[in-house]
This record gives sequence, C-alpha cells and structure tokens, in this order.
Amino acid sequence: MAASQMSVYNKALRWLEERSLGSLSEQREPVRLLNNEWQDAVQTCLEKDYWKHALRESQFYPDVNQVPNFGFLWAFTKPTDWVSTFQVSDNPAYDPLHRRFTDQNNVWYADSNPLYVRYVSNDPNYGWNLALWRAGFTEYVAAYLAWLLAPRTKQWQQKVDAIEKILRKAEARAIAQDAMQGPPGKPPYGTWVTSRAPRGGVYPFGMPFPNGDD
Repeated sequence: MAASQMSVYNKALRWLEERSLGSLSEQREPVRLLNNEWQDAVQTCLEKDYWKHALRESQFYPDVNQVPNFGFLWAFTKPTDWVSTFQVSDNPAYDPLHRRFTDQNNVWYADSNPLYVRYVSNDPNYGWNLALWRAGFTEYVAAYLAWLLAPRTKQWQQKVDAIEKILRKAEARAIAQDAMQGPPGKPPYGTWVTSRAPRGGVYPFGMPFPNGDD
C-alpha cells in the first residue's frame, strides 16, 4: 500500500501512544505539531542516504555566470531539487565515475562539459513522491517524527528513550531494505579519493593512481 501523509502521522502517533487520526483536518495538538515538523522531517530523512526512490539523473551545462573554483574549467549550478550528490561522470553510462570534481555549496566544479550527475532529489516526482516510498522508508520518517514530538508529551523522557531505539532500528532497516533493491552499483567517490586525483584524472573505479597509490 502506498504511503500517505496521514498513514505516516498515524504510525508516529502509535509510537507516541496517542489516538490515531481519522482526518488531517482534525483540530488536535498532535496534528498541529506533526504539520509543523512534516516538511523538515522528510527533508532530513532524504539527506540520510542515497534512497533509490529519490535518485534522479540529469545532464548539466556550465553556468556562464559562475566563476570556476580551484582551477576547474567549469562551474555547474545545482538544481533546486538537489539534496545530495550520488554519482558524477562525463558520460551518461557513468563509467568511469569522476574522481576529480568539487561539490561545494550550490555548485559543482569540474573539467567536463557537459556533466552527468545522479543525485537525491526532493522533487514531487522523486523523493517527495509518497507513492514511491517503500515500507522501510515510511517507517523511518514516522519514527523520526515521533522522536521529534516525544519531548512535548507527558512522561517525555521515558518516551524519548524508547522512541530513540525505535528510530535507530527503523533507520537501519530502511537503509538495508533500500540497498537490496536493484543490482549493485558503483558507490560515489568520497572527498579523500577526489582530493588525491590528478588534474583531469578520471579512472575506472578501483584502478590505481599513476603513482601506484590505491
């Protein structure tokens, strides 16, 4: 069954030992609190991992109004729905992945033009498309909402401790469930790898650097 805002709310209320909702229009304090946290909570959960339902890929061209940084040839403004960068390449097959680029503030800097990027998106058709949420991610968002609201309830300390355990398990389960979907892929390069690559150095994943370093 596809997730809905109300179903996520009701999961959170269950852990808070609060009465479930029959409608999002109910005039109750828990509804007001959940509504206040909803947008930021989903955004925070999307930032936690490279969720497959939220991955989007696009081809980008340099922004002529941006000055390249650190000797790179081109600067690319990130899209407004960007949450986190998963993979970067100079070709649509993402093989090889880029080793040398900078992901800084609202800009990617690279020597390739165009630039192909897979990223976590909060667009309504991707990360915010509740119809695409898997059960694990839905539980994770609900657990995070419950954890946020727990300090505002009676006997809050006991509930915070209990819900924090639920949240840890829900997060781990959601990440594991998401990792099982689809074939194994190449992980994104970390900052340590990209910082060690030579200028313009783009090599297949796992190939040693010219000086013999791994």
